Amino acid sequence: MSITPHGALVLFSGGQDSSVCLAWALARYRVVETVGFDYGQRHAVELEARLAVRAAMARDFPAWAVRLGEDRLVDIRGFGAIGETAMTQARAIEITDKGLPSTYVPGRNLLFLVCAAALADRRDLKTLIGGMCETDYSGYPDCRRATLDAMEAALHLGMDREYPIVTPLMSRTKCETWAMAKGLGGEALVELIVEHSHTCYLGRRDPRHDWGYGCGACPACELRANGWTDWVRAGRPAIAP
Repeated sequence: MSITPHGALVLFSGGQDSSVCLAWALARYRVVETVGFDYGQRHAVELEARLAVRAAMARDFPAWAVRLGEDRLVDIRGFGAIGETAMTQARAIEITDKGLPSTYVPGRNLLFLVCAAALADRRDLKTLIGGMCETDYSGYPDCRRATLDAMEAALHLGMDREYPIVTPLMSRTKCETWAMAKGLGGEALVELIVEHSHTCYLGRRDPRHDWGYGCGACPACELRANGWTDWVRAGRPAIAP
């Protein structure tokens, strides 16, 4: 695979999807930096998972280690408090009267992308990469490709330069995301993601399931677990990245 000579910035939460996207970027770009966001999330353990995933990738994949650049953590807890959602408050995870999960933080990905674009401009990184997906997801409107296309256009107009927003998982199921991980780094990357990434909305790091750590009951755990089960039943295939 040829390496793109310019750099990329990965919106990196420390979850399964963004971890696969980080591996995908490291296989393609000369330098890859990461940015994460502290918005007061209940599952703040994901902020620790970010560092664990980065360290494990650098340790286990030497060819990627030389391309893994700096990391930034942006404090936007004030923004997170505005939404008063189940992601930032101890409230039930349920479908609201708007037809969206109570875990939906209004405009979260839009703000993430504005912050990421500002950082990318300062760091001279040409591409933004995110793990948004509209196949197996929780119904968040800011995960849709149409939303990201509009955001891409707004960033271009507002900052007078192009910011391609690349979403490698946009049309992938969670089963295919596991298969992509294997295609990128074999069983070693699959095990790294199982052991070090974090998805559970409740921030649980116990018990350890075959697919990783978590409560096993929240929507994020269910999506991850169901994808794992489908992948195992399919024979644990690898998808070429």
